[in-house]
Amino acid sequence: MQPQAFYRAVADDFSAVDGIIKKQLTSRVPLVSKIGDYITSAGGKRLRPLLVLLCGKALGREGDDLRLLAATIEFLHTATLLHDDVVDMSGMRRGRSTANAMWGNAPSVLVGDFLYSRSFEMMVELGSMPVMKILSQATRIIAEGEVLQLSKVRDASTTEETYMEVIRGKTAMLFEASTHSAAALAGATAEQAEALRTFGDHLGVAFQLVDDLLDYKGDADTLGKNVGDDLAEGKPTLPLIYTMREGTPEQAALVRQAIQKGGIEDLESIRAAVEASGSLDYTAQLARDYVARAIKCLEALPASEYRDALVELSEFAVARTH
Repeated sequence: MQPQAFYRAVADDFSAVDGIIKKQLTSRVPLVSKIGDYITSAGGKRLRPLLVLLCGKALGREGDDLRLLAATIEFLHTATLLHDDVVDMSGMRRGRSTANAMWGNAPSVLVGDFLYSRSFEMMVELGSMPVMKILSQATRIIAEGEVLQLSKVRDASTTEETYMEVIRGKTAMLFEASTHSAAALAGATAEQAEALRTFGDHLGVAFQLVDDLLDYKGDADTLGKNVGDDLAEGKPTLPLIYTMREGTPEQAALVRQAIQKGGIEDLESIRAAVEASGSLDYTAQLARDYVARAIKCLEALPASEYRDALVELSEFAVARTH
């Protein structure tokens, strides 16, 4: 259990969600259970199921359905991680080898499919058509976001607008689906449901902005992944886009060439250019702006320890180092 107060507010529910995850991972095929257990036990923050619990309880919802929804969201997230690591050819996540590095691409993709399928079985068990509509649409949008990102790999002409479209799809959408589906399950008013949907979107954008910032500011031991992974894959993230737009001609040319060829041979030069251009400060400030807007949305909720925990969680999202 994490020490932050926002976990303590729903500690019992969080433990119950872990139990549901372990139970739902059971398969008659041992390798499915083995890979599923490996990736779900990797020690991630589990922010998305946490958002489900906090948002639901902030609206007065209790019980097994809320916990099942939280587990469903985690299965969707875990499925995307398995597929992402194959697409990105990643060898490290959360400080240890990825599933594809351990067992190969084909088992990782297929177990990702299993987790997607299991999550939809869990949605059916919930029996809420509004929740199913939110999550099924979210799954499609996430896939579109990943494909859009893939189409922009090694494209140095990618704009900030397109970058924001990518991260809204591939990352913020599942945050939004977590908060929006919890509101739907809790029978929120239209105003509260829209406020929580927007809250999830803004928080998810901020979270990804910080992730992209840390790719040039962090270190592998702290991040739990290789520094410069985005650059190695030729992904034009905001720190790079801003440097090409606002940096010196030399800085812009260096970054443009690095994106087009991929690899991390020039990583230290790129990190220096990104720092000197002011792009890290720009990205960090944008993340703070999104979090401030997210917190503003929470005014639609009644005062409670759960609303307070959502505020603290939002502040953590931009203050984190990994």
